[in-house]
Amino acid sequence: MKIVVLKFGGTSVGTIKKIKNVANIIVTYRKKKYKVIVVSSAMSGVTNSLVSKSRQISENFSSSEYDVLVSSGEQAACALIAGSLIQKGLKSRSWLAWQIPIITNSEHKNSRINKINKNKITKYLRQGGIPIIAGFQGINKEDRITTIGRGGSDASAIMLAKFFKAERCVIYTDVEGVYSTDPNKLNKAKKIKSISYEEMLEMASLGAKVMQPVSIQDARLNRIDVEVKSSFKKKIGTLITKRTNITSNKIITGITSTQNDAKVTLVGVKDKPGVAASIFKPLSTNSINVDMVVQNISANGKETDLTFTIKNEELNKTKKIILANKNINFRKLLFDKGVSKISIIGVGMITTPGVTFRMFQTLAKKKINIQVISTSEIKISVLINKKDIMKALSALHNEFKLDK
Repeated sequence: MKIVVLKFGGTSVGTIKKIKNVANIIVTYRKKKYKVIVVSSAMSGVTNSLVSKSRQISENFSSSEYDVLVSSGEQAACALIAGSLIQKGLKSRSWLAWQIPIITNSEHKNSRINKINKNKITKYLRQGGIPIIAGFQGINKEDRITTIGRGGSDASAIMLAKFFKAERCVIYTDVEGVYSTDPNKLNKAKKIKSISYEEMLEMASLGAKVMQPVSIQDARLNRIDVEVKSSFKKKIGTLITKRTNITSNKIITGITSTQNDAKVTLVGVKDKPGVAASIFKPLSTNSINVDMVVQNISANGKETDLTFTIKNEELNKTKKIILANKNINFRKLLFDKGVSKISIIGVGMITTPGVTFRMFQTLAKKKINIQVISTSEIKISVLINKKDIMKALSALHNEFKLDK
């Protein structure tokens, strides 16, 4: 069977009019002789509303009942899509995770798919049916509903594509694809025709909101090509694929920037083995994600200044944890909310010398000071003053000719 998996995000099914549009898109694939598996998110705003209701009950709402509650949004959207296809004279029905079943590990709120039973869906496809499968959910060994974390419908679609050996996995959303940078920040941003899993994973981890990092990692591990395209415009989207499938000659593929970083500096920390671990262990225990880290040793080698970045919303919690930490000594604790991180990403920098110099020189010409630097094989990130972010974004976009 020639199978395609189509996933529709919350904005794509946000109204009845949009759901009817989704049904028309599904029909176009049927006309191309595809057996179509559809995965749907909840209608836009529904999941947030359900989460809000759980918090009104309790700040410590039961995690198992949370999954039952928030997974109900997908059920409604799937029924509406199936109903729309039935209205057009097609054979279709909604499927919830337990009806297939989609087996996950036992973790609530953030589970992973382990197995998908193919028998019922395969039989339904052979009968000419179009299954509309609720994304974002599965069941564990106790037959309890589990959810796959926010954005988990993408992961559902990718794993269905894996288990059913689909020829294509298409993620429909409200944007035309992946852009060289956020088009809402820079109107020169250009749609990328194809991007590697690694580049997309870096962009998603650094703030690009097209797909969740866990979904991209699933696609990469299972070598599933993913196309991201708009539900509302009939244009070619962006293909996420392995590096060897990409012929682009660009050194840098994209630029990301953040708006909610905070910088924390511990001045005059006593420099001894294990001090960094003593600082970061309680932060990790309290689920605070530390991003960029830089350490400066004093001339006498007895003290160090340690700087790291976190999200703004974790600042007060971080401050309390550090001040309560009896295992570390320091002279001063500094915080700065007026910072942003800007990153250039591209597999081309692996084989191209001078990329770091070009980035730093471009920022220097604009009189933008670099506070912290972090690098990987295909990424360079710097922390700068938040007021300089748009100037830096435009300058780097021009320097690496991303608008060409």
